[in-house]
Amino acid sequence: MKIFQTFGLAALAALLVTLIGCGSAPRSGTAEKPVLLVVSFGTSFDDTREKTIGAIEKALAAAYPDYEQRRAFTSQIIIDKLAKEEGIKIDNVQQAMKRLVRDGVKEVVVQPTHVMNGEEYDSVIEAVEPFEKRFTRIKYGQPLLITDVDYNAVIDTIVDETAPYADDHTAFVFMGHGTEHSANATYAKLGQMLKDRGLSRYYVGTVEASPSLDDVLAELKKTDGITRVVLSPLMIVAGDHANNDMAGDEPDSWKTIMESEGYEVTPVLKGLGEYPGIQRVFVRHAGQAMTL
Repeated sequence: MKIFQTFGLAALAALLVTLIGCGSAPRSGTAEKPVLLVVSFGTSFDDTREKTIGAIEKALAAAYPDYEQRRAFTSQIIIDKLAKEEGIKIDNVQQAMKRLVRDGVKEVVVQPTHVMNGEEYDSVIEAVEPFEKRFTRIKYGQPLLITDVDYNAVIDTIVDETAPYADDHTAFVFMGHGTEHSANATYAKLGQMLKDRGLSRYYVGTVEASPSLDDVLAELKKTDGITRVVLSPLMIVAGDHANNDMAGDEPDSWKTIMESEGYEVTPVLKGLGEYPGIQRVFVRHAGQAMTL
């Protein structure tokens, strides 16, 4: 009775209409603007996350200001760890798509930041496809390495970025993740294109597939005069693999093994996402998806 006495019937009715409307309306601006959903594997390493994934996102936001940008990760383990340990909440792809539907978004470009179209890229497509009919337009950007233009852009970038270390006695080894997926051929192709361009002191290996570390060491031993190896991750972020499998002090790390072979080893803990040249490839791929 008190609420009726305070507001009166007409005022109360108006208040109810307002409250109901606020609960059902999409978030301001989301339905009107197309969305660029940037999907990454993710990392729990705070510093590299913003230097790599964050830097790619900033480059995309600067290139496409007419798009609202959102973030999703594909690694549920990383999502759960960030939520539990740091209170950082990041959607997985399915959650991000459900949120887009709830917000009334009509147009979406999904841009993964993966290196290749392997298992992680496939999982993004599989997660998004069931939602396609809920949007008037949805497009997919390509991962980093697809066309020869992409490979050459990546080669140009890593050569430029490693130039400060270059001399007649230094080799450059890039450590990729590796996969049982057919996309693992990406690593061999990159290695061959490096050779085709006369970059004989650049090598590509993987942690979990081929070319392996043993393959890389065999190639290094064929090259006379190499006394130093610069190790860098061929991964978007310099996360667990880069810090431990590549640059760690454990007996089975690439750094330790190469040192035991007599090489001076210089680890460079910079993920590919830190390099402007790599960011430009993702910007180009997103733009190509937008025009399809």
